[in-house]
Amino acid sequence: MKRISSIDVARGLVMVIMALDHTRDLLHVSSIAQSPTNLNTTTPILFFTRWITYLCAPIFVFLAGTSAYLSLKRKNNIAQSREFLLKRGFWLIVLEFTVVNFGLFFDPGFHLLLFEVIATIGFGFIALSLLLRVPLKILFFIGLIIVFSHDLFASIPFARGSLALKILSPLFNLTPIPLFSGHLMLVAYPPLPWLGIMLIGFAAGRLFELPEEKRKPVFFQIGSILLILFALVRVVNRYGDTVPWSYQKSSIFTFLSFININKYPPSLLFTLVTLGIMFLILSAAEKRNNKLTAVAGVYGKVPLFYFIVHFYLIHTILLIILFAQGFHWADMNFASGSFGRPKGAESGVPLWAVYLIWIGVVALLYKPCLWFGKHKASYNSWWTGYL
Repeated sequence: MKRISSIDVARGLVMVIMALDHTRDLLHVSSIAQSPTNLNTTTPILFFTRWITYLCAPIFVFLAGTSAYLSLKRKNNIAQSREFLLKRGFWLIVLEFTVVNFGLFFDPGFHLLLFEVIATIGFGFIALSLLLRVPLKILFFIGLIIVFSHDLFASIPFARGSLALKILSPLFNLTPIPLFSGHLMLVAYPPLPWLGIMLIGFAAGRLFELPEEKRKPVFFQIGSILLILFALVRVVNRYGDTVPWSYQKSSIFTFLSFININKYPPSLLFTLVTLGIMFLILSAAEKRNNKLTAVAGVYGKVPLFYFIVHFYLIHTILLIILFAQGFHWADMNFASGSFGRPKGAESGVPLWAVYLIWIGVVALLYKPCLWFGKHKASYNSWWTGYL
């Protein structure tokens, strides 16, 4: 089965957007002290700079499930697919806690370990490897049940400090886990809600077996239905997200409140709106070949390679900026999760510069991604399958 270009285009597009979020996270002058979605302190442009990047993780996870389905169909061998998913799942978790975490913080002591999107995809692959013999419809319904019901976990009256809460909370909620003196693991992407998205993505792999001319309207219809469902559930303001919307000081801020949804963990409303937009992107990308789709496809064919390299590039740019702003190596603070930025001193760049640097980062990575994509397609090395 040949590569499906709309998957590469959709994934590549959100990877480009993802670099904006990480550039803002590391470089923006107020990123350490200010939440861009705090309606009391944010601006519309800062809010949307963050909000648009909400698309990235759910699309990665969903399409990871879809790719697993397509890989299974290509291999036509459950045992081989199970082995590959198990190995890749464990590899991704190890990669998250080593190469990715170091690229994010540049902290050789690993004082803060983040369990984020790479590790949660790894967890999903491991779980999926154990479920490959389960009928596709059942996997789809399990995914739906998780996505539509996991928000109820917050309403379960666990006793504070209970064993059940300690065990279950990291599976469902954003959870800090103390390790040993001065070290902490933060489960930022609790794996169970994200597993629901992956299972739905796996089951949706069957849609990509349809002819291209049929996929386009199907994807558009699914995307439209999900966005309408998002609007209906959000208007009711009773379920689907931990933060209800409310009228604000202006119509634009009321709209921001309406779409201000929870990613940690991914609420039902978060999932509906992001996957709804994803299906519209997939629909638009079907049977469309132009310069934009060609460029996006270059990034989308090598997602993990791009993901790792872009962190190291952005973080290197941060150090260059800090030195240019007069800071010295002794001023750098790598152990506190602030990416090396000095405590108590203003550092970083304004938002307009974040956008310029983001464009530069994406442009600089084009040639390496193009090269690695061609290398991966030409040389079937064992290691390229894991990167």
